[in-house]
Amino acid sequence: MKMPFSKGQKLTGEIIPPPDKSITHRALMVGAISRKGVRIKNPLISGDTLSTVDCLRKLGKSLTMNPKEIIIKPGQLKEPRDILYCGNSGTTARLLSGILSGQKFFSVIDGDDSLKRRPMKRVVEPLRRMGAIIFGRENDSLLPISIKGNELHGHEFELTVPSAQVKSAVILAALLAEGKTTIKEKIKSRDHLERMLEWFGVNLEVQGNIITVDGSSQIEGGEITVPGDISSAAFLIGAAVLVPGSHIVVREVGYNPTRTGFIRVLQRMGAKISVLKMKEQAKEEVADLEIKSSSLKATEVTKEEIPSLIDEIPLIALLATQAEGVTRITGASELRHKESDRIKAMCENLKKMGAKIEELRDGIIIEGPTLLRGNQVSSFGDHRIAMTFAVASLITRGETWIEGFDSVQISYPEFIRDLSTLCHD
Repeated sequence: MKMPFSKGQKLTGEIIPPPDKSITHRALMVGAISRKGVRIKNPLISGDTLSTVDCLRKLGKSLTMNPKEIIIKPGQLKEPRDILYCGNSGTTARLLSGILSGQKFFSVIDGDDSLKRRPMKRVVEPLRRMGAIIFGRENDSLLPISIKGNELHGHEFELTVPSAQVKSAVILAALLAEGKTTIKEKIKSRDHLERMLEWFGVNLEVQGNIITVDGSSQIEGGEITVPGDISSAAFLIGAAVLVPGSHIVVREVGYNPTRTGFIRVLQRMGAKISVLKMKEQAKEEVADLEIKSSSLKATEVTKEEIPSLIDEIPLIALLATQAEGVTRITGASELRHKESDRIKAMCENLKKMGAKIEELRDGIIIEGPTLLRGNQVSSFGDHRIAMTFAVASLITRGETWIEGFDSVQISYPEFIRDLSTLCHD
């Protein structure tokens, strides 16, 4: 797809980003095992969240949905007649594994070619230690996986991979287990599920990086409103920082501290980003942000920061091409196991555009500033890569074509519309 943007346009105006994908997924999962059902206001309706909805319906859940809300009605999960197809959604596959491990039936989880390459053993192993009966392809490492529901028991874990998906799968299984489960994180990952369960009154204790879940806890249900997605808003924020003369306000965006590493790194690089207003909504911080175009300087992004900005690293790499000096991103080997190998994807595409970039085993080194040239690049079937190079097209000399741009449907179906709304000659 040819990008409709050109160098010389600037971003002005106000925008509300799409609802948060991570929170929508988790609200659907929590609603599925609640006693009285859940009303989700302002959900994200996208390819990934629709995969979760489809799987829950195959599991016998009754859901009604429209663009403004999803209502999950009470009722037990039932053995599915069909394979639970998760499409491209790793969150769906991993979190469902936690729930299904404690059910009294058999199920099979599968996904598209991309999801079939993503690691599942990191979820399988802790669930097995709780008593789950799970088998998968290539020594239980890859989809499809089969799950024979079993009685689960509490366990103590120290997570070696800072993954919110693994943590959430274990928490959901712990709610169905006998006894207490303790989870210790070396580096704190996004904590939306913990906050959500507290909102719904679940007996869950969080002390620093240690989470304790009582298996006797019940999720009664209720109502929750989803804030704007900071990871989707990041592409609008990054564009405004990069493009001279830009000045935008992003309203009603989730500002959970475990998700705002991107903002902190940009401010460290010299970006003019300020919080205009902050409030709390269903245990989540929600903010209005003001962003102005800025001159950037290089920085270092280290392993400890990665969990709080894992989805925004491709965008940080692009921003680094316009920053003064050498930017180093390290400790990010997890990027090789996303919808694409994002380290490889960014290096290949940015080199085509003339960037000075070096691929590391666990990261990227970028030297800037560099004048980028328009070119034909690939999304590698990855929504974050596609949106990153749409932003790049705003500062490149010449036209930019992105192969597989429709991958943005996974998380931000209206991305081109929203970016176009902000762009003015």
